Amino acid sequence: MLSASLIRIPLRICHPQICARWLSGAAKDKTQLGLVPTLHSTIKTGTSGSEVTVSGWVRSVRVQKRLAFAEISDGSTLRGIQIIMDDPQMAAGLSTGCSVEIKGRLTESPGREQSKEIQAIDVCIIGSADPETYPLQKKRHTMEFLREIGHIRPRSQTISAVTRLRDHTEMGLHKFFHDNEFVRIHTPTITTNDCEGGGETFQLATPGTENPASDFFGKKVNLTVSGQLHLEVYSNAFKRVYNFNQAFRAEPSQTGRHLSEFWMVEAECAFVRKLEQLLSVEEQMIRSTTQYLLDNAGNELDFFAQKHEALAKLVQRIVSSEPYVRITYTEAIDILQKADASQKFVFKPQWGQGLQSEHERYLATKHFDGPVFVTDYPAEIKPFYMLPNPGGKTVACMDLLVPGPCELLGGSLREHDFGRIKDKIKAFGIEKGSLDWYTSLRRYGTTPHGGFGMGFERYIQMVTGLESIRDIIPFPRHSGRCLY
Repeated sequence: MLSASLIRIPLRICHPQICARWLSGAAKDKTQLGLVPTLHSTIKTGTSGSEVTVSGWVRSVRVQKRLAFAEISDGSTLRGIQIIMDDPQMAAGLSTGCSVEIKGRLTESPGREQSKEIQAIDVCIIGSADPETYPLQKKRHTMEFLREIGHIRPRSQTISAVTRLRDHTEMGLHKFFHDNEFVRIHTPTITTNDCEGGGETFQLATPGTENPASDFFGKKVNLTVSGQLHLEVYSNAFKRVYNFNQAFRAEPSQTGRHLSEFWMVEAECAFVRKLEQLLSVEEQMIRSTTQYLLDNAGNELDFFAQKHEALAKLVQRIVSSEPYVRITYTEAIDILQKADASQKFVFKPQWGQGLQSEHERYLATKHFDGPVFVTDYPAEIKPFYMLPNPGGKTVACMDLLVPGPCELLGGSLREHDFGRIKDKIKAFGIEKGSLDWYTSLRRYGTTPHGGFGMGFERYIQMVTGLESIRDIIPFPRHSGRCLY
């Protein structure tokens, strides 16, 4: 039982039996879902002078002689909301990290960083947090430190902002595709194909079996690296399809550009004869999604732009009506070779070799200072499914390069001739018969078609300016690292 002297203070440590009356009284402030409103909706729709109930986690506490202040957040806003307590005793027991429910009066805020604040009437601690051990204090933490406390880092301002941007970006992408009559397809996570043939797949086996090829499925299976081939199946029945799925790659890279588990947005379109048609779809997707962020997550974009001066300029360039730059691979090599004397690239740009990250970075960040499509790569360095250009030396493909993550997306027209695709699969050394289902699509009503895939985390990296992609995804997995 709480002592009588403590009960008279408007601060309480809440337990179901003690606070049932107080919590039931808060029901008047709940939404139609039966939940206490978020801080976002309270700030946006609440009227000055009205009595409100809010809940969240304490970011900071400041106690003065006659007043006390606390900032609380619930993940729905960038800066949370300030709580003003006329009696410093109301802050007794409050510490950074504890969860609270607060009843108070909403008032206009004189501060520049927030429009409203709350004059506390009643403060209730739901869950305490030991101030001596709670890892997130009101100071700057490095991103490396935040990765070590992945179970707590969602409460940090940076990761909280990234998380809301992920949510809004996904909504913006779905809106773009649905507005343009694409149908979402749930492509499988478990598959028998490698898609691009890189061999960097996670193979699956069931416990107690010695040979993964004779386990549960009766054949070798792995986690998908791409849903493209499965999307092509549905693009032979629905003209426009897309997915938003996880992908997995067993690449032992330790750089901040790679993850072993990530999200991909992929699309396939039937009856597409020219590469320019795909470029237009991709450009409009990036432009539309970024505009959606400006309209719905402007505060978050501004938060990151304050740390990276070039971000605001890049975002405005992306949403402008000015077409993105388009050059061929051959033109890109020519630009890079001319710049080599001053840039001193580690990898010398040569026709027939893939573009390295330093080459992509130079093109997108220095030479063009914005998004640039590079098209028509040599056929020898691209996968089997890409459609050859006349002459066969290059294929009808593209990469979109942007400042930050460099390669944002890639795609191509697909080979739609049955005989040619069979010959290419044989030439690439792919197991005989393993893709018969895929090649047979060319026998039954084949169409010229094409598609592309975009790394979801790389898009977020572009609009936030964060250096490591490991700070973009909630639970990063990469070589040597799989916490939680």
